[in-house]
Amino acid sequence: MSSNGASIQQATPEEIQSLADSVMTQITAIYAQQNIHPNAVQQQMLASHVRAMALRSLTGEPLPEVEAELFEDISPETMQLAQQVVDLFGNLPREEAWLLSVHIEVARSN
Repeated sequence: MSSNGASIQQATPEEIQSLADSVMTQITAIYAQQNIHPNAVQQQMLASHVRAMALRSLTGEPLPEVEAELFEDISPETMQLAQQVVDLFGNLPREEAWLLSVHIEVARSN
């Protein structure tokens, strides 16, 4: 099966959740280091997004097109943290960092 010429792989729900849990553990450490304290709703939304990122990482499913201009107001520090998290997956495009940066920016504003 392919989409836009990219091969889509299969991944079990357990594989996806395992990768998401691993990344969430690392995000928790990054947040603690940066003194970022998301509330329960922000944490749940972040976990849901990270699970979707894990799915895309394991299956190769592409993101819909994302416009960089939508993220111009995100601070460089937040974008750097988001890229650090995306780099944990090792195979996701930088557009993933743009989307993830919104979660981090909101949590930083607490």
